[in-house]
Amino acid sequence: MPPTDFQESSSSPSQSPFSFSILSRRRDQVHSMEESNGGHDSDLEAFQRTVAERFHDVAAAPSGELLSIPWIRKLLDAFLSVQEEFRVIVFNHRSSLSKPPIDKHITDFFDRSVKALDVCNAIRDGIDQIRHWQKQLEIVLSALGNQRSIGEGQIRRAKKALIDLTIAMLDDNSTSTAAVSSHRNRSFGRQSNQPPSMASFRSLSWSVSRTWSAVRQLQAISINLPPPRANETSATNGLNIAVYTMSYVLLFTMWALVAAIPCQDRGLPAAQFLTRQFAWATPIASLYERITEESKRRDRRNTCGLMKEIHGIEKCVRLMNELTDSVGFPLTEEKESLVKQRVEELGKVYEAIKEGLDPLERLVREAFRRIVRSRTEGLDSIARANAHE
Repeated sequence: MPPTDFQESSSSPSQSPFSFSILSRRRDQVHSMEESNGGHDSDLEAFQRTVAERFHDVAAAPSGELLSIPWIRKLLDAFLSVQEEFRVIVFNHRSSLSKPPIDKHITDFFDRSVKALDVCNAIRDGIDQIRHWQKQLEIVLSALGNQRSIGEGQIRRAKKALIDLTIAMLDDNSTSTAAVSSHRNRSFGRQSNQPPSMASFRSLSWSVSRTWSAVRQLQAISINLPPPRANETSATNGLNIAVYTMSYVLLFTMWALVAAIPCQDRGLPAAQFLTRQFAWATPIASLYERITEESKRRDRRNTCGLMKEIHGIEKCVRLMNELTDSVGFPLTEEKESLVKQRVEELGKVYEAIKEGLDPLERLVREAFRRIVRSRTEGLDSIARANAHE
């Protein structure tokens, strides 16, 4: 996925994209808008139902599944489903989308889509970085797993991999939270020849620039998103609501990906929700609140990503480090049993990552392609409709 050239310079890095009131709207605006909404075309009504149903399903995940790889895949599946329906709406209503007042809203949405492409690139690189961590886990499991007895050499080999992994994850965390002007910032580009120590890993190939910031990019996606107005809803037969809905689905999806997966200058300040007048607003607002609460947990505050499997790595590595620091040789039967127990726990996290990362990356790539295709086809169909008038 090639990088996009957009950089939003007008947004202040100190201002949080999560602190804006994404669904907070004056109740009289929303009520008047809904009263004028009775003549919507059936496809627009179906679109609203689809968004609500898909995100109710995503929000139904229990706390143990939230932010896991399977949950992120479900979120991306929902996004792709909604994106496809919106693409059809754009095509079906192409002759109307070039006329005021909807023309500005659809143009702003296509601009947001371009900004979302860089987020997809950064997330793909974050997934690639997790793969580098996975290689260190393989070393630990190779050294300590399926062994009749565990000796000093095996413990030393595993200990070195654990230290390298710990340093790499700490380094990625400082990259995610430090100012983007810091010389330590980097993307997570692919490396064909990985150095022996993860601590010395530096990408020479950037998917996003050194000054790119996830926080600023989300701010850029969120700006110029006024609530649907009753007079515009009447004038556009509800098309403005469809564009508004798709914009927030795009924003939430990008926000959740940044929250879960390592990327440059991510940051996780709290979001605020003051009203839930749309059917899809309740599950999305609920998810924002749950993810924000997760980020406030004491053991998650300084993480490089809220993904459940990342938390599993951090926990297992910490316990393994503590254990290997405390053992003497030869190992007692009790210590050896405890080492094997820790290795089994680490193996479960490893398998979850091994099985989940490739399908997750494919969905991120597909989201990138669908965003590009939807924007290209949308602009083209609108232009063709104008040419025929």
